[in-house]
Amino acid sequence: MLGIQAQPVSGDTAFKSQAMGDIQRKYDDYKKIALQIWDYAEVGYKEVKSSALLQKTLSDNGFMVKVGVADIPTAFVASYGSGSPVIGILAEFDALPGLSQQAVAEKMPIDGKAAGHGCGHHLFGTASVAAGIEIKKLIAEKKLSGTVRVYGCPAEEGGSGKVYMVRAGLFSDVDVVIHWHPAAANSVTLTSALANKSAKFRFHGLSAHASAAPDKGRSALDGVESMDYMVNMMREHIPQETRIHYVITNGGKAPNVVPDFAEVYYYVRNPKKDEVVRIFDWVAKAAEGAAMGTQTSVDYEVIGGTHDLLLNYSLAADMQQNLVRVGGVSYTPAETEFARKIQASFTYKVAAIETVGQVKPLKEDRDGGGGSTDVGDVSYVVPTVGLEAATWVAGTPAHSWQATACGGTEIGTKGMMVAAKTMALTAIDCFTRPDLLVKAKEEFLKDKGDYQYKALLGNRKPALNYRD
Repeated sequence: MLGIQAQPVSGDTAFKSQAMGDIQRKYDDYKKIALQIWDYAEVGYKEVKSSALLQKTLSDNGFMVKVGVADIPTAFVASYGSGSPVIGILAEFDALPGLSQQAVAEKMPIDGKAAGHGCGHHLFGTASVAAGIEIKKLIAEKKLSGTVRVYGCPAEEGGSGKVYMVRAGLFSDVDVVIHWHPAAANSVTLTSALANKSAKFRFHGLSAHASAAPDKGRSALDGVESMDYMVNMMREHIPQETRIHYVITNGGKAPNVVPDFAEVYYYVRNPKKDEVVRIFDWVAKAAEGAAMGTQTSVDYEVIGGTHDLLLNYSLAADMQQNLVRVGGVSYTPAETEFARKIQASFTYKVAAIETVGQVKPLKEDRDGGGGSTDVGDVSYVVPTVGLEAATWVAGTPAHSWQATACGGTEIGTKGMMVAAKTMALTAIDCFTRPDLLVKAKEEFLKDKGDYQYKALLGNRKPALNYRD
């Protein structure tokens, strides 16, 4: 790992002080918005109310909002200002199925709800809107010159929403994109993500009575299970950093009926996008072989596909200084007690609660990423920088009931405000430091090389019903 020395804080200090103060004064307003989206808990491409709330917040603050971009009803682009530079801020707002949870320190789903914000995107979207509104205010006061855009990005969780937005050219004139993500610590992102390609494989067979006439049937579930067996045998022969996961989403309806339909949902990940394509094609061949061996047929629908994350050290060094200036979070005695109860639910050793008040040093770990994000596609068309902020108790993993619970409390809101302030300060530097934009662009072009962006999910239309 390579330590990166951050540069001194730059930009207009008075503007930054104003931005931090303005955002903090609206703490209660932004908390209310975030908790409303937390309560909506809408999954990918179904975030109708969540998206509408963020759109209205931006519109009420003077943004021009274009809705339904890239053929996605819940996607939007909100703009203010004119001319260069154009600084984009990403906002997400989708929840995860199966993570319904009350804002309490024990596992307790909310009756009547299936989804929950176990990845904190209710905080993500709200903080990004807050940062965008503050930059808009500075432009309106003629303290900054240029354009700020807030991108409403649906279905990050497996739906690849940003990929369609990139493919539609919505970032073609942007100079820098800023983003963040909820986490259990405060740091600037210098860790890449895994490229990912996903699909639903659908097997078709023949129904028959499973006891009286099994020879007359051909089991689609046999096709799925044969495919899964072959893919699991593949694991010995693919690069060890590869990740393959699957769930059987439909395995039939009754044991005494040979199922004529079965479906399995696969993810294939690797740090290199080309390897993802190669291994995914191998998985597809396993599906074909499984169908042949079980005398069924198979087809598949590509659901998502994302690039790895292209890092930008110049922007990261600048953001690091701004994150240090903002600092971490501190808990009240009641929040500390809540945090201890959350940590007691883990079966592994975790960091001290107080680490949420610290900012991690800026270090590169290019191959350390374990997840995937459609921000990766954005990073291949425009210089991109992001951070993580401590919205969860130290040690809390994403996609957990504990993360959902923290996101419904002041613990989540406090971390959200750290992110909003840090993004606003970094955006100010992008508006006031032409040299920073030049360095970021030079680095981006060098790292991208001669690669011409191509969506891994091909030309398919947005998978608006992928959660069904």
